[in-house]
Amino acid sequence: MKYTTINKQLFIENRNRFIKKLKPNSIAVFNSNDIMPTNGDGTLNFKQNSDLFYLSGIDQEESILLLFPDSKNQEHREILFLKETNEHIAIWEGHKYTKEEATATSGIKKVYWLSEFYKIFNTLMSECENVYLNSNEHNRAFVEVETRDARFIKWCKKRYPLHNYHRSAPIIYYLRTIKSKYEIDLIQQACNITEKGFRRVLKFVKPGVIEYEVEAELIHEFIRNRSQGFAYGPIIASGFNACVLHYTQNNLPCKSGDVLVLDVAAEYGNYTSDLTRAIPVNGKFTKRQKEVYNAVLRVFRSAIKMLVVGNTINKYHKEVGKMMEEELIGLGLLKASDVKKQNPDAPLYKKYFMHGTSHFLGLDVHDVGDYNRPLEEGMVFTCEPGIYIREESLGIRHENDILVTKKGPVDLMKNIPIEAEEIEELMR
Repeated sequence: MKYTTINKQLFIENRNRFIKKLKPNSIAVFNSNDIMPTNGDGTLNFKQNSDLFYLSGIDQEESILLLFPDSKNQEHREILFLKETNEHIAIWEGHKYTKEEATATSGIKKVYWLSEFYKIFNTLMSECENVYLNSNEHNRAFVEVETRDARFIKWCKKRYPLHNYHRSAPIIYYLRTIKSKYEIDLIQQACNITEKGFRRVLKFVKPGVIEYEVEAELIHEFIRNRSQGFAYGPIIASGFNACVLHYTQNNLPCKSGDVLVLDVAAEYGNYTSDLTRAIPVNGKFTKRQKEVYNAVLRVFRSAIKMLVVGNTINKYHKEVGKMMEEELIGLGLLKASDVKKQNPDAPLYKKYFMHGTSHFLGLDVHDVGDYNRPLEEGMVFTCEPGIYIREESLGIRHENDILVTKKGPVDLMKNIPIEAEEIEELMR
């Protein structure tokens, strides 16, 4: 891992909150992600299961976390099972956790090698009544690949059919929605690294550079600041490409007169940030580009003010839609008379602003959370309004990461340039 040591108190407190939500006499099991294969003997880079990391800080494949707070044996109330290393693994793959290092990382005192799991698990299952199993229940997830958690669920239910089974996801998703100070610090670090990358490309972008060259500048800056890299697939979209919401080819030249949309951000310690900026390729916005740019900026600033304790995302999105209607009328893209007669279930602004304004942010860039839950202190959201005018090959989106507090919203990216004039000045 490139990131510096994370305070183990984060993971201790997360586990304490989780076990308080369990039924009496319950075991909960969390599996690491697999290392995914490519072809031949190739593999993708490892990415840890967010729930296991949230509860343990363990960032290694073939790991299992077992929680049994009512175990008769106090040593078995929290257990880590880890892949045992050897000389061959050390030579070919590098260092793996020792038991002492795993304890120092997680705060979990009892660590066994993975080879001992089934024997110990069988003993503990004879003591418990309830079993909490984990799965990916993100409302936008469509998972076709069988995960280690999925394989374990099938095995466990077949081997122990008479236990009471429960889902961990509703509990851990509820908890992950509220970020602790440790988590906010990690997200802030990811935002700070993102700022460095953005400032770097402001000096680099000019007519003729290829979108992937901009991508290369960013990844250089991210990794040299201890990030594993991009928090999500980078969108570096010039001209008409900016009107394609999830454009990731990043393979076309940036032309003078075009606007370049950068939806790119760093992660740090597995926590994500999420930034979008729109910059003029030649360093100077046209009058029309600046009109659209500032229209989006007005919506952006007004939307941030509504990310307050007690508000709801559904109500918030409706209000943002109304603000966007006004701006689109001002830009000559909609007629006020048409807006008055529109179908409220299919608002006209969706032609130019077709996505939501905010999503949860945390260990995952589209983090887990219940959008029907009123906003609470400690939630972190993106704020990302945009206007996309396909007939003008012009897309503008602004996006920052916002922390909800009792005193009002806190912009974790407030130091990243966003005013059109400041962008132009820095590009000069």
